[in-house]
Amino acid sequence: MIQLRAIITIASLIMFSSIVTSDAQAPKVKRYTVKVLETLPHSVNSYTQGLFFYKGRLFESSGQYGQSFFHEVDLKKGTSIRSFKLPSKYFAEGAVAYKDRLYLLTWQEREVLVYDINTFKHLGTLYNPRDGWGLTTDGTNLITTDGSSFIYFHDPESFRQLSKIEVTLSGEKVEYLNELEFINGEIWANIYEEDVILIINPKTGVVRATLDCRRLLPVALKTTSTDVLNGIAFNPADSSLYLTGKNWPKMYRVELPK
Repeated sequence: MIQLRAIITIASLIMFSSIVTSDAQAPKVKRYTVKVLETLPHSVNSYTQGLFFYKGRLFESSGQYGQSFFHEVDLKKGTSIRSFKLPSKYFAEGAVAYKDRLYLLTWQEREVLVYDINTFKHLGTLYNPRDGWGLTTDGTNLITTDGSSFIYFHDPESFRQLSKIEVTLSGEKVEYLNELEFINGEIWANIYEEDVILIINPKTGVVRATLDCRRLLPVALKTTSTDVLNGIAFNPADSSLYLTGKNWPKMYRVELPK
């Protein structure tokens, strides 16, 4: 039921956005189609939750109870450079690094696990008042989703909520916001169980553009264990953008829409 509801909502809103032009509250949304520039290997054992670059290095969190882990990834090989496992009581979710600290969300445990990104030493735990889904940073705040239509802004020291925005596409709220990435002043978010990424104004929550990723992973590469699109990583060092999914065999460097 959840999946069907999400598909109908997002598909109808994107279609609607292509014809809305007169309402000042619902401006016409740009629609992009993903263009692959390079195909790279990705571990089919990674149930990708968070994917991000920090100081030129690629990191990834992987979920599932009893199987959750975090690792630094060799971009060209898709293999682990170093990693650590989470206790079985945790379901790892979104992750990001800020000022040499790794922040790792847990799904329903209401805990934010904090580590030294350079040593993977556990530094402490912060409280999250809601479910943990996606996580990124704008360089000042930590930014999260909880599967609703809201995006939350938090103080990195205490994880206290500072503000929130509700995401709207053509004037309608969008639910199931999941993985996040902050790119060139905008928030990018994928929709759980959808092959679409939204490009969002971080002050208003209004969707400026959508990125269609339906043809990103070829059908021939999908198996019974292949799961949904999830994983957006932007490398500011060279302005490259990478996308993947849960248990996908490939990661893709794609063209960055303007």
